[in-house]
Amino acid sequence: MKRTLDVYLHRHLVGNLVQDEHGQMVFDYTQVWLENPTAIALSHSLPLTKKHFNRNDCRGFFAGILPEESKREIIARNLGISAKNDFALLEQIGGECAGAVTFIPAGQKLPERDDSYRVLTRQELAEILKTLPRRPLMAGEEGIRLSLAGAQDKIAVHILDGQISIPLGGAPSTHILKPAIERFEGLVFNEALCMKLAQAVGMPTAKVETGNVEGIDYLLVERYDRTLDVTGGKPRLKREHQEDFCQALGIVSENKYQNEGGPSLKQCFELLRDTSSAPVIDLQSLLDAVIFNYLIGNHDAHGKNFSLLYLGESRSAWQIQLAPFYDLLSTSYYPELSKKLAMKIGGEYVADKISLKHFELLAEDAGLAKPMVKRRVAELSEIILSKIAEATSDHPVAVAVAKTIQACCERTISRFKDKF
Repeated sequence: MKRTLDVYLHRHLVGNLVQDEHGQMVFDYTQVWLENPTAIALSHSLPLTKKHFNRNDCRGFFAGILPEESKREIIARNLGISAKNDFALLEQIGGECAGAVTFIPAGQKLPERDDSYRVLTRQELAEILKTLPRRPLMAGEEGIRLSLAGAQDKIAVHILDGQISIPLGGAPSTHILKPAIERFEGLVFNEALCMKLAQAVGMPTAKVETGNVEGIDYLLVERYDRTLDVTGGKPRLKREHQEDFCQALGIVSENKYQNEGGPSLKQCFELLRDTSSAPVIDLQSLLDAVIFNYLIGNHDAHGKNFSLLYLGESRSAWQIQLAPFYDLLSTSYYPELSKKLAMKIGGEYVADKISLKHFELLAEDAGLAKPMVKRRVAELSEIILSKIAEATSDHPVAVAVAKTIQACCERTISRFKDKF
């Protein structure tokens, strides 16, 4: 049986996502939206056109909104639907999503915003974190329709005056809460260090802080796709649209790694050149991120860990920029994790094999000047060494990761200093 979801961007009905009689997902913009002179596209991979977007055309964007891997499987099982059914998952949990997209069963009115939240006691928060592995995103609980991409346990929350609440009925959240993972010691403090270090060296980065409830460590990440709108008098949270690089390129999440068909760094730099409202700034920021990830030992920087942020609600006011960085982590600290880079640097996947020539090839791929790229590797290494102490907490894992990063920066300067 044919089923339809109305797709809203901000609070504008922009299209229909249909599951046809054969179970295939297709998408069309509404004629009204196409005729709207202020209309904007949902995605770089879904340009404004009368074209009928088939499953291959639209799945990269729509499935990219959903959780991945085992979390997707568990959510689907809890909801009594197939894990392969993107449409059914979006129908069930597509209320509060990344960016400014909302999914409503066709014919139903988009609910008026009442911004309802359920305040959590510390005991309730602890219980939610304990049960997340069995109930990812709290899927299936009445009044909750939250979707976040990725394979890690996490939950979208609202924080006001230090009080943590759960959004209800699609109300906007303010933070992503990521609890510790038992098999990766000190992961929360590893990520906090890397995120704060990136911010300290001047990279646009999501703000983070650590917390603990009943012995459970967690990381709070402030959402860059939620801003405070004060134009109507009373301040209200506003959703800002965003999409990750895989979505923008129409690549499905299961192929996010370059060696599995995911984006290359060359494609990432080309995407920014095609889309950014300030390409000079954004290209430099992306270059810094590539070098930074190399220096901290983040081998898992794939296409879903970079995003475009769309500011404004009309074509005339549209500003597209590289989103603040997130999911920065020294994966090299954990010996069981892959040593293979998610995206090749200058044709090389193995970080320990990367030399000056690979950064020269990276410059060619990125369309940047070789002397500038080589010089920037040395500059960032030195800046990191000067800032790492202020970003490091006293947690043993943070201290150990900091030492590893320092050693990499010192080694990089030593190996390349006479060649820059």
